[in-house]
Amino acid sequence: MSSNPKIGIVGAGIQGVSNALFLQKKGFDVTLFDRDEPGSPAASYGNAGHFSPYASLSLNRTDVLADVPAMLLSSTGPLALKWNYVPKMIPWFIKFILNTSKRKMMHTAKYMHQILDLALPAYDELFDEIDLEGLVENKGILYIWNDKDLKSRELEIKVRDELGVKQQLVNKHEIHDLEPNIRPFYHAGVYYPYARHARNPKRILLKLFELFLKKGGKFEKSNIQEIKFENEKPIFKTEKEEYKFDKIVIACGAFSKKLTDNLGEKIPLDTERGYHVHFKDCDHLLSRPVIFSNRGFGITPMEQGLRVVGTVEFGGLENPLSKSRIKNLINNAKYMLGDLPEHEDEWLGFRPTLPDFLPVMGPSKNYKNVFYCFGHHHLGWTLGPISGKIVSGMVAEENTNLDLNPYSSHRFA
Repeated sequence: MSSNPKIGIVGAGIQGVSNALFLQKKGFDVTLFDRDEPGSPAASYGNAGHFSPYASLSLNRTDVLADVPAMLLSSTGPLALKWNYVPKMIPWFIKFILNTSKRKMMHTAKYMHQILDLALPAYDELFDEIDLEGLVENKGILYIWNDKDLKSRELEIKVRDELGVKQQLVNKHEIHDLEPNIRPFYHAGVYYPYARHARNPKRILLKLFELFLKKGGKFEKSNIQEIKFENEKPIFKTEKEEYKFDKIVIACGAFSKKLTDNLGEKIPLDTERGYHVHFKDCDHLLSRPVIFSNRGFGITPMEQGLRVVGTVEFGGLENPLSKSRIKNLINNAKYMLGDLPEHEDEWLGFRPTLPDFLPVMGPSKNYKNVFYCFGHHHLGWTLGPISGKIVSGMVAEENTNLDLNPYSSHRFA
């Protein structure tokens, strides 16, 4: 029997797998749990594939409230509601509105920037141990807009400048040189040359998962029904049996709330529903991800074709996929690129989002051997490894020079 402390992790997406790998580096004996196989069609499979270390400004912007009604009324817009879910979301929306002041916006931006700045080096630490086979491309990420969207872009650019984010403003000609196949509806944009994108997020996740197994990690495909305790040591109860650990990490994204409620901690986690479709054999049309800011959608060239992603829909975990949101993505893609073949792979996934748009990372309020790592909203893919590295350090009780207070769940107490 190994005498290394035993850690159980709920969730085998990019957060859970990253936590597992960094805990292994520290000598822990790790078991991952998920009710699905790793790489299943959840958020780590279906995301936009961006590694976006610049994205420190979130939805809780001072100007966003004025834009919401127009966004909701526009059929091409980035925002939608499932009306049957609105009553459930009212407490979340109230907290969200309270987080759109200038002070709160800058607080979120500062502490997102702190971890985003470390995000790519943390990925590289893990990538050093696998054969990436060209699955990550370093061609930057391009945002474009037309004039009527300039106001909100100015705010974004100014805040990123204040934080020291490297950004390159581009004009029409420069955009055309970067991406000649985009229809010329745009007026200007910003290019982040050091950003990267995944050619296939699922295959990258599976390579990291295989590395975890190769290093002696264990995987249990089962649903954690409840968490119990014996002498402060956490126990996972599944349909079939119980598993006892020294410490555990809850990293199952939008599904984490069921477990934190079970632990008697009220964390206002909800979900932003995101969609994607693919246009097969069209990935040669773009060299890098392109985001059209006015409509809040983007297109990433991937192995599966062009992956069109976007929209934010508030509708919880139970509502079915919205055909109107899928149609919105198809129309937007054709607006950007003209004629495209029939789309494939309609997908809906869940972004775990807190009303202040900061993740929750750190120990539970009520149990010192339980750690959280969820709530990364649109940046779960970008922030997986750095979050895993930070939380593994907390589990190991190491000192850090980062200010980790802002990510604590205690802020909701």
